[in-house]
Amino acid sequence: MAGSDAQGMQRALALAAEAGDAGDVPVGAVVLDAAGRIVAEGRNTREETHDPTGHAEIVALRRAAASLGSWNLEGHTLVVTLEPCVMCAGAVLQARIGRVVFGAWDDKAGAAGSMYDVLRDRRLPYRAEVVGGVDEDDATSLLRAFFEARR
Repeated sequence: MAGSDAQGMQRALALAAEAGDAGDVPVGAVVLDAAGRIVAEGRNTREETHDPTGHAEIVALRRAAASLGSWNLEGHTLVVTLEPCVMCAGAVLQARIGRVVFGAWDDKAGAAGSMYDVLRDRRLPYRAEVVGGVDEDDATSLLRAFFEARR
């Protein structure tokens, strides 16, 4: 794993903690450029904004596209604390993100290898490299603590 991936994951984990503090599922995401610099970030905002698309990945991708003035994010990396769902995996492919790095696996709704493998589906015209399990323990701990507090 590149140093920029590790730094990106640390920032994504901080954003995830912010989401949890705000009452949203603790997921954070950053978009890195080819040099490993953060160009945009996002966290879950679904509860806060009452927007079903308010997932960390979607927020980060929208901000990256706005910042760069283009929907095409080819050459960029998405770093996210939880394996993307089907909606987020579709958005990643639509944005032409070439690489996805994530922390915790999502065996209930993950679309990057656990439940589905949308990001690497050979039937689709575009695919992304996937690196899973990065800082998995930290990402999983945030999620576990959030849900245990709500039980």
